[in-house]
This record gives sequence, structure tokens and C-alpha cells, in this order.
Amino acid sequence: MINFQIDRSSSVPAYAQLIRQVREGLRMGVLQPGDQLPTVRSVVTSCTVNPSTVLKAYRELELSGLVEARQGAGTFVTGRLGGADPHVMARLRTGLARWLGQAREAGLEDEDVQALFASVIVENSARQARAGGGSRAASASDEEQGAA
Repeated sequence: MINFQIDRSSSVPAYAQLIRQVREGLRMGVLQPGDQLPTVRSVVTSCTVNPSTVLKAYRELELSGLVEARQGAGTFVTGRLGGADPHVMARLRTGLARWLGQAREAGLEDEDVQALFASVIVENSARQARAGGGSRAASASDEEQGAA
């Protein structure tokens, strides 16, 4: 089961943080179809948010086809996101955690790391678009050159 956390210092609304966490859980394989999301009451208690905040998040997830509310039973995951091999995701996560440790040693804070990561995503997407949709081989070649 997923344990939601709300970052009160974030400019992202609480309901959007809940949605993002479910979507991330689906992408990382933490959540699978059939899994039950925490009850509205338990999220309200653990995250100290308004019930309407949780209901809004669950409603949006339901509209996007990722969850289903079952009267009297709860809210259940029905959809999937991503298709990456869980072992590959685990290996990449380990490498990213190692990189994050290096970033921390270099003095980077959360916002610095997020800005750096976002800029790399944007640059990579632009490079792929210029390459005509970007084949995996071209992006792998770019990554090898950047690592050298």
C-alpha cells in the first residue's frame, strides 16, 4: 500500500501531490492493478488534509482510468502506467540514488537537483525532436558522448 506524504512548502496543491504519488507508484511498480488505495479517512488523518482534497485526487485518478471507486469497499487501482522492467527500474533507481549522494556532497539542495534534472529532460527531449523523433540509438549515443 502507498503511504502518502504532503509537502506543505510546495507550490503544488495537495490533491495534485496525491495524484502524482499514485502515478509514480504505478510507474515504479509499487502499485499494481487490484491494489487498494488508502481510505479517504486514513489519508485525511495521516496527511492532515481536508476530505475534499483526497476525494478530488481520487476522482481525477478515476476519470483518467487509473482507479475505480467501489461503493462500500474503497478505491482500487485498475490501470497501469509505464512498461519498464521492474529490475531495470531498480537498477536505475540505485544509480540515481548514488548520483543524488554526489549532488548532495557538491552542495545541491532539492530545488537545485530538481532544476538540474528538469533541464536535462528538456534538453534531451529537444535533442530527440531535432533528430526526427529521436531513436533510442541516437539518445544512447548522446549519453555516451556526455559521459566521456
